Order: sequence, then structure tokens, then C-alpha cells
Amino acid sequence: MSKIVSIHSFRGGTGKSNVTANLAVTIARAGYRVGIVDTDIQSPGIHVVFHLTEDRVTHCLNDFLWGDCAIEEAAYDVTDAAIGNVAESDDRPRVFLVPASIKTSEIGRVLKEGYDVGLLNDGFKRLTQKLNLDFLLIDTHPGVNEETLLSIVISDRLLLVMRPDQQDFQGSSVTLELARRLDVNEVSLIVNKIPPGMDRAQLKTKVETIYNAEVLALLPLNFELVRMASSGLFVNRYPTHPFTRELQLVANALTK
Repeated sequence: MSKIVSIHSFRGGTGKSNVTANLAVTIARAGYRVGIVDTDIQSPGIHVVFHLTEDRVTHCLNDFLWGDCAIEEAAYDVTDAAIGNVAESDDRPRVFLVPASIKTSEIGRVLKEGYDVGLLNDGFKRLTQKLNLDFLLIDTHPGVNEETLLSIVISDRLLLVMRPDQQDFQGSSVTLELARRLDVNEVSLIVNKIPPGMDRAQLKTKVETIYNAEVLALLPLNFELVRMASSGLFVNRYPTHPFTRELQLVANALTK
């Protein structure tokens, strides 16, 4: 049975999409079929990491939400960009991405007209079945809105990405409380952009005590990732970096 994992942050700028992309690849490398859906429709971007160019995209999540295509028609096999050296005939590993539109007109339509978020639930289920996915990772829109709440409700696990600052401490507590009220049992934390010199053990204890939830990874403030500017997958370029090793811990927790 496939597992749906939502990756969420209370505000933008936490590195959530980069974490989602690199985590998906880390999981897939263990021999799984992994799907990613970019539900950050107002500010999409995860497609850039996988070098999925606009000329290749004939359908996207927006088209599905407006009834113009089936959701699997908006899914693109990005295994070559994600992993490489995998034959097209190989069933596993595979990575699929459902991007959101980056066209100004379509983003404007979402902002003006909205969409039926209830379709997302059906779409996620259909996608896992049609693509025979082991894992579906949902890259959510930051903050708390109807789409976020739906993603949290239907997920088997919620990964909350936060930075070690006061704003994120307060905002993440709101999201965590909502998740618990919605009976999401498996909620874990990823602390990202930890500055040099911060006591990691002390930070982990503090966060787990405040939220009564497990911290799966402590990701360092990553200057190499900043320099890459989302131009590719970090875990492929820096396989021994602490960032990569910490993400492997998250993948291990999800696949055990």
C-alpha cells in the first residue's frame, strides 16, 4: 500500500521544496516508486530542481483541477534527472512529478477563481493507483488554508519543516495543533537552516520538548545549496554532506 506524506511549513523560505525534492530522490534510490505533487499553486517551483522545462509540460496540476485532464496525464517521469542510469524499462526506482503551472495567467486564475480542493483527495488516490506508487510526497503551500488542511487530513504522515527562530517556533505550533485536532497521528519535524555554532543536541531537545514530536533531521544552513540556486539535486552532487546524511535519516524513518 502506498504512503502519502505531506511536507509543510508555516511560512515560506524554510527550504521546504528543496527538502521535498531531495527527500524524494533519497527514498527512490532505495528502490521505490515515488511521486511528488506541487500543490503550492500560487508560487510553484519544485519543477526547477528536476530541470522540468516549460516546453515539456503539456498538462499540469491546474489542468486536472479545472477538469481538463486526468491527474496521471500531468505526471512526468523525472527519473533520469533525479537518479540517472535507470533503464526506461525498469519498474523501480522511479520518480514522477506533477508540477503546478508557472504561467502568470493560470496563477492569476487560481487567485481569482480558486478551485475545488476536494478534487485533490481523489486525485492523490488515483495517482498512487495509476502510477503504482510506493510513496506520494505532497509539497504544500506554506501557511494554513483549505488546501493545506486537506493535505494534512489525507496524509499518512506530516513532516513539518521549520527554521530555528521565534517566528517559526510560534507558527509551527499552530500547524502542529491543527494536525493533532485532525487526528494525524504521525507528525515529525525537520529543522532546517541551522546556523553554524548552534548547539544541535540542545536544539533537538528543545524542539522535541516544546512540540512533543520527534525531530527526524537537523539540516545545516547550507551555503552550497544556496549557491546551487535550485539548479539541481543536492543529494546527488554532495553525497557525503551532513545535509544529505540527515535526509537519509528521514528516508530511513519513512521506509522502515
